Amino acid sequence: MSNIILKVTTNQMNMMKEAYRPFLVQKPIPYTHFSAKKNGTTITAYTSGKVMFQGTGAEQEAAKWGNPLTAKKSTQTNSSSLPKDLQTLSVLGSDEVGNGSYFGPLTVCAAYVDQTQLKELRTLGVKDSKELKDGQIIQLAKVLKETIPYQLLVLPPKKYNEIQPTYNAVRMKVALHNQAIHLLLQKIAPVKPDAILIDQFTPEANFKKYARLEKNQLTEKLYFVTKGEQYHLAVAAASIISRASFLEELDKESAELGLTLPSGAGTKSDQVAATILKKGGEALLANYAKLHFANTEKAKKLVN
Repeated sequence: MSNIILKVTTNQMNMMKEAYRPFLVQKPIPYTHFSAKKNGTTITAYTSGKVMFQGTGAEQEAAKWGNPLTAKKSTQTNSSSLPKDLQTLSVLGSDEVGNGSYFGPLTVCAAYVDQTQLKELRTLGVKDSKELKDGQIIQLAKVLKETIPYQLLVLPPKKYNEIQPTYNAVRMKVALHNQAIHLLLQKIAPVKPDAILIDQFTPEANFKKYARLEKNQLTEKLYFVTKGEQYHLAVAAASIISRASFLEELDKESAELGLTLPSGAGTKSDQVAATILKKGGEALLANYAKLHFANTEKAKKLVN
């Protein structure tokens, strides 16, 4: 059985935890940030900054993040490598919502904010969607859709489950970001943004590896940074539109089922999933939930 150890940065650690959220092991382990099990591989992230991969697929899984006992510095873009005065430039930004939620779709939005619109967006109250209440997000999204060019892609659970066996969670997000940005660039042509800023969810090299598999691969003026909404309002706007779409879709699904579908992937999700399984089995659940999450097995245990 392979045993691979990586030394990673704090930002990489946070990205890894987000990427493995569907596979997290809830049992606490001392001196760890998280532990996850995916396709026969156990991933254990220690507070020391080291991450251990154990299992038959350890080498393949670890290769997504770096080389053994080295931090993959070349794949981590930090704020110092971003264009000077980025916050004042005309930028196309992208962000996604729903990746960590068992129920509901995966939504990705690319939004273009011209430098002449920055003041207007600040006046509207555009900022990190995490600082806004759901009602504010929905109202702001309606205004933004009338104010700036954007491209929204919504991947419903049923389609998500169909492609998930061949598209892992990271590749899926890369494909959606890549396509949303490509379509938006076509919409705003011949205008070209000063920069394309992606809210980073995987190392840059990993993003580009998966992007090369796409028909319309993006290559120019790409920048990656975590918490991108803090660096430009284009990412904040994209996050708000994505979040509003996710909430609206979750409400629609809840109305269809006659059950309130929670966001996130906690015990409430297990309980609701168990109710759906009793109602229509896994075939029904597949229309509303991301089946590869650990919640599915937990719900089955509740049913039994």
